[in-house]
Amino acid sequence: MLATHLHRWKSVALTTAAVLVGLTAPALTASPAAATTTAYDSTYYKNAVGKTGTSLKSALHTIISSQSKISYSAVWDALKVTDQDPNNTSNVLLLYSGVSRSKSLNGGDVGDWNREHTWAKSHGDFGEVTGPGTDLHHLRAADVQVNSTRGNLDFDNGGSAVTNGGGSKVDSDSFEPRDADKGDVARMILYMAVRYEGDDGFADLEPNEKVNNGSNPYMGKLSILKAWNEADPPSAFEERRNQVIYDTYQHNRNPFIDHPEWVEAIW
Repeated sequence: MLATHLHRWKSVALTTAAVLVGLTAPALTASPAAATTTAYDSTYYKNAVGKTGTSLKSALHTIISSQSKISYSAVWDALKVTDQDPNNTSNVLLLYSGVSRSKSLNGGDVGDWNREHTWAKSHGDFGEVTGPGTDLHHLRAADVQVNSTRGNLDFDNGGSAVTNGGGSKVDSDSFEPRDADKGDVARMILYMAVRYEGDDGFADLEPNEKVNNGSNPYMGKLSILKAWNEADPPSAFEERRNQVIYDTYQHNRNPFIDHPEWVEAIW
């Protein structure tokens, strides 16, 4: 059963006070994600709730590092379940383009969908190894050509429209997903940064404020990812996906889908 989110909005009194103190202050483009509670707070997340900063990141790392791993070949069938189109069970919904495509069209040809590593596998040089290379929390079904256009680019705003990209944009050093996928991408990238801390034989993955990170174990830009997390809250599709991965495959969760406000609490 999907976790039930109960929103606790910031005090009106605090907001009013802030307005009275700084009437000429520029308006914020996005308010911080509201604090949430989930059915997992007293069990799965019990050692993380109430913490902030490095303490929260460390607690979440310990929690989500307990997971089952699958092979890269097994990812094909897993994505047919995790990325299923809720309006057509024969199809998957593709990241970046938003296209609904037949599950049977998985492969490497034009018109197919394939396995996109949102944290580009060259950033940290983990390839398709069981672990970060097969972690379903950052692997998504994507159109072959759109996936190729993204390549291993960092994420940032700007660029020209991607052909058949659903509104996604690209330039020489970065990729901008369509608006409906921006929060998804941010939460997948930041999951990877918490899950892989360099203590299990893989690179210590971290977000930074750069593009052109190349083979370094970094992904930018953090400030943009944080803004995307705020602007595009978790959707029902994203929440269902998190639950399916937890229940059926890896038995760990992406904490930023359950608690998007934890992005700001850590970074």
